[in-house]
Amino acid sequence: MQSEHEVTLVQNVTDIDDKIIVNADRDGTSVWELATRQTRAFDDAYRTIGILPPTIQPRATGHIPEMIALISALIAGGHAYAGAGSVWFRVGSFPGYGALSHQRPDSMLPSAESEPGKADPRDFALWKAARPGEPFWSSPWGDGRPGWHLECSAMAGKYLGPVFDIHGGGLDLVFPHHENERAQTVCAAGGAAGAGAEEMARYWMHVGLLTTGGTKMSKSLGNSVLVADALEAVRPQVLRYHLLSAHYRSTLEYTPEALGESAAAHDRVETFVRNALDILGGPGEAAALAADDGPSAVSDGRRRTARGGAASDAVGAAAGGFGAGGPEAGLTPQRAWADFAAAMDDDLAVGRALAAIFGAVGQGNQVLSKAHSRKLAGWVDVTRRMLGVLGLDPHEQWPSAGAELRPALDGVVQIALDLRSAARARRDFAEADSIRSRLAAAGLIVEDTPEGQRWHLA
Repeated sequence: MQSEHEVTLVQNVTDIDDKIIVNADRDGTSVWELATRQTRAFDDAYRTIGILPPTIQPRATGHIPEMIALISALIAGGHAYAGAGSVWFRVGSFPGYGALSHQRPDSMLPSAESEPGKADPRDFALWKAARPGEPFWSSPWGDGRPGWHLECSAMAGKYLGPVFDIHGGGLDLVFPHHENERAQTVCAAGGAAGAGAEEMARYWMHVGLLTTGGTKMSKSLGNSVLVADALEAVRPQVLRYHLLSAHYRSTLEYTPEALGESAAAHDRVETFVRNALDILGGPGEAAALAADDGPSAVSDGRRRTARGGAASDAVGAAAGGFGAGGPEAGLTPQRAWADFAAAMDDDLAVGRALAAIFGAVGQGNQVLSKAHSRKLAGWVDVTRRMLGVLGLDPHEQWPSAGAELRPALDGVVQIALDLRSAARARRDFAEADSIRSRLAAAGLIVEDTPEGQRWHLA
């Protein structure tokens, strides 16, 4: 969206599968109640850390006709067969099977699904025959329910077509889930010939896993950390920053220490933006000053990136951080944006993008005064624009809770700051320090700057 593309995001909800049935039985609840509760918790967690909702969020149980149609197409093409009330995908019918996960079909272990009617141990279920006590739907092959892999293919196909741009998911889904999705979709679309066949997705983006103690987080292992648990230690925007700080394909180790480091880094950026906007009189005044000073960093930086100069500079400096001149040598707001954009365009290299943000913050802190208002406006403008791409702009995307109370709070705090100033004027530094300490205990941090006293919430 930041690159002006129109994005349609489909986020499937597979609300009927083996695990849900087992867990619902364990918890003494219905499959539907459990699936709804888990979906709501998932959506709430995403919303809390600022993840935008999908364009479409289809549920598997609402798309049974599409799944039956997909199975019928696979049977008609010789890629699936019925047996003992179930339907199986014929892995041997697709020469391209294994290409996504870089495996050879003849060296793969048998599918974990050992059911009557399978012709090949590697084949996997498209439709599972009904079992006592489990939900089921009617089909041409008997009562039953869809397989997990088929659910995702059918819903993606309905809303995005047989071929779409990007398919995402965790690294642990590459095989068998995504491999099986790809096989079903390609074969149903008539592209089973192997080389030159249509693909399900033009790009596959697989996300690294969260670990703790070097082990993948998992409910079954009891080492999962819920978003609500993490938010007992940090604010939502800090957790978002922490999760963004590693490349999306990398494993991210979750520890209290690492979360604390992210909190400190985020605070440095947030403090600069807050202080700069205070000095400049607010975001509107800052934007106007930046605009008066010439082309915006974003528009000029985009032109430079298109010409290739700034982008190639950024890529060339990646191996050595920022090159021989140091992180801020010759840096301008336009160059900072160009470096940021080049990093994001290079497989979402967020580490380099964050380096561009911190370079801008470093330069902005050097001109953090009214005497340098125009320069400061340029730096805070580009910093906020970069943060906005990452969903981290502290002013627009993360407004303070209780903002309507801010004027009253400002007035009360100003009284305390006036008392502190009076104490310092009469050289009663013990009283001045006491006022500052009491404000800190209440969650208000006071900073002494050349521009006077400033405060912010801890």
